[in-house]
Amino acid sequence: MEILSNENGWLRIKTDGFSVFKTFDCGQCFRFDPVEDANFDHRVDGVAFGRSVSFAEKEGDLFVRSDEEDFNNIWKNYLQLEVDYKAIDKKIVESLPLSDQSHMRLAVETGSGIRILRQDPWEALCSFIVSQNNNIPRIKKIISAMSEKYGENIGSVYTFPTAKSLFEAGEAEIFALRTGFRAKYIFDAAKKVHTGELDLNKVASAATYEEAAEMLMSVSGVGPKVAACTLLFGFGRTDAFPIDVWIKKVIEKRFPNGLDKSVFGNEAGIAQQYLFYYERYIEG
Repeated sequence: MEILSNENGWLRIKTDGFSVFKTFDCGQCFRFDPVEDANFDHRVDGVAFGRSVSFAEKEGDLFVRSDEEDFNNIWKNYLQLEVDYKAIDKKIVESLPLSDQSHMRLAVETGSGIRILRQDPWEALCSFIVSQNNNIPRIKKIISAMSEKYGENIGSVYTFPTAKSLFEAGEAEIFALRTGFRAKYIFDAAKKVHTGELDLNKVASAATYEEAAEMLMSVSGVGPKVAACTLLFGFGRTDAFPIDVWIKKVIEKRFPNGLDKSVFGNEAGIAQQYLFYYERYIEG
């Protein structure tokens, strides 16, 4: 990774194959939207960590609308730009028996350029509670309404609401945002995080995946899948392997003898994202 230039508020960065399109199109975050911009091949605008930000790509380079301080302190880690994904991709494929490598290699090649974003833990927990039995457009609509109502106005957009603001709003007000059965789960999460009953710092420092997942599952409505998504996308636990209908489908279709996710080790979540992207967005 290398900053090549800084022009008109855009940093131009040489990366090792980062894809803005794939990274923000694979269902891992819900606060970015594509923007038509003739200056770029693809661009998304959104909000993360209390800041409005834009990411774009052109001629294989990444563009970030940010100053260098925020880029170095926030966005470099958020986008996981210093992680060697080429080495990870090779390891993922070679972790499997030869008979299964062709399927995994195709998924890796299809998803090449995806990076697991390092999102805010509280936002990830709340967002994936909202995601239960939901589709992406509706998830984004709910989160947008929640942010507009209880987040902070930072110009033309709103930050994600804090646990305190949602706790103080109460379950009935959360329900009024068309969250449905998820309202009581969102409220319980907000209550536990705000009061410290659930300490996200302790989740982050948990010695094992199981210990971290158990703490998250103390929240009403948070089961293994929501916990896995939260740990993968909010805590950088790439040993997490969320299993949903799409992952079950691709395993049944491509790996008739089964797929032992443990063979991927700390790269399990990255392998999962490649499989998810391939099955849902390419083959689904």
